[in-house]
Amino acid sequence: MENHRCNGDGKESFKPPEIKFTKLFVNGQFVDSVSGKTFETVNPATGEVIAKVAEGVEADIDLAVKAAREAFDHGRWPRMSGFERGRIMSKFADLIEQNIEELAALDSVDAGKLLASGKTVDIPHCLHILRYYAGAADKVHGETLKLAGEYQGYTLLEPIGVVGHIIPWNYPSTMFLMKSSPALAAGCTMVVKPAEQTPLSALFYAHLAKQAGIPDGVINVVNGFGPTAGAALCSHMDVDAISFTGSTETGRLVMEAAAKSNLKTVSLELGGKSPLIIFDDADVDMAVALARIAIFYNKGEICVAGSRVYVQEGIYDEFVRKAAESAKSWVVGDPFDPNVQQGPQVDKTQFERVLSYIELGKTEGATLLTGGRRCGDKGYYIEPTIFTDVKEEMRIAQEEIFGPVMSLMKFKTIEEAIEKANATRYGLAAGIVTKDLNTANRVTRSVRAGTIWINCYFAFDPGCPFGGYKMSGFGRDLGMHAINKYLQVKSVVTPLHSSPWL
Repeated sequence: MENHRCNGDGKESFKPPEIKFTKLFVNGQFVDSVSGKTFETVNPATGEVIAKVAEGVEADIDLAVKAAREAFDHGRWPRMSGFERGRIMSKFADLIEQNIEELAALDSVDAGKLLASGKTVDIPHCLHILRYYAGAADKVHGETLKLAGEYQGYTLLEPIGVVGHIIPWNYPSTMFLMKSSPALAAGCTMVVKPAEQTPLSALFYAHLAKQAGIPDGVINVVNGFGPTAGAALCSHMDVDAISFTGSTETGRLVMEAAAKSNLKTVSLELGGKSPLIIFDDADVDMAVALARIAIFYNKGEICVAGSRVYVQEGIYDEFVRKAAESAKSWVVGDPFDPNVQQGPQVDKTQFERVLSYIELGKTEGATLLTGGRRCGDKGYYIEPTIFTDVKEEMRIAQEEIFGPVMSLMKFKTIEEAIEKANATRYGLAAGIVTKDLNTANRVTRSVRAGTIWINCYFAFDPGCPFGGYKMSGFGRDLGMHAINKYLQVKSVVTPLHSSPWL
């Protein structure tokens, strides 16, 4: 088996960013945790500690929620016009744009994300999201109702209240803005719990939000761990809604905590095991390029990663050969190097998890076509890996690995492809590669997934709602659907004439 192009030696090509903010952000101020405790955040490219960050627990969540509650119940933000909120959000976006380099560098050093992608894709996408919702803030309105009898009615759309956002480590910036932007547009206040692996950019965004003029208490950031800070946020009686992105297993705990407390509204974007279905009529080179991006981009740490690739038998052998060649040319290494295509896994735990699944695939009887090893001897780098001869019942075909591991399978008919694509507990996304519109339409209507890409992949837009079917969760991020989950609908009814009851 040939070696991959791998230079994962942990040598940084650029000077790492200065770490300016490591405390909690509560009521417009950076503060130490109540206990004074801190935890380490680690650079996955080197395994070395970047900084010690304040560790929030239940007492800190209480203070943050109290600040958000006060800002909602008595503060200016929910009472501003949508136009005024949008103006401040636009200024927030301008400040982010002025700090693209630093924000991208923070996510690179904290999460192992490519600096080049951060500057050209991730942070610009964040700006698009924030500006989309800034423009939507003054377009939230109810409707007039024609009622039976001598009455008329209308609806008011009002902010739901204090929102808890729990965001994952794979896209720290994108998820911060994807969660907070529609909630801000709706007039909500919030407490954000970033992933413990990647807290640094969230604190920087909080700093910029204050500079933009978002009032104190509207955005609060509490670093910490799921079982402590996250659990306290989900079970807090003064939190009105929770928006969570993460694993399906943790999503269950979020729902349980919400149900046992005040029955707060919950939206969940959970795991995925997304199929990419490639038909005989596809351009093989394009299909290989899409499949490579779908699983190896961002080192496979993407909830919608195309981890199950189904190829029709007519082009299967050619696809396998070209996919192996393509994977071997994929450059793994320092995320600050502009020539690198894949950085390290986010931390040692995830690194070991991915490697254990690779060993499991071998044990289950799948054929290791290429990859399967760590890169270098420092940092958490893994070669892009492809398995063939994968069976549907194998764990590598059923469980979310969240790493650069492709399970490659063959199919004969369109009916078989649909059946295999749906043979999963997940339903987050899917891809279809074909030149036949009828095939694309049929598969699109038949596959149970929240997003389906035809002859493309990872095509996101702020106006396009995103979320899952089945155990991939419920509720939608992005689009106007996302604002709706942060709003209450109030019906108002008045008589057309003097009330007959008086």
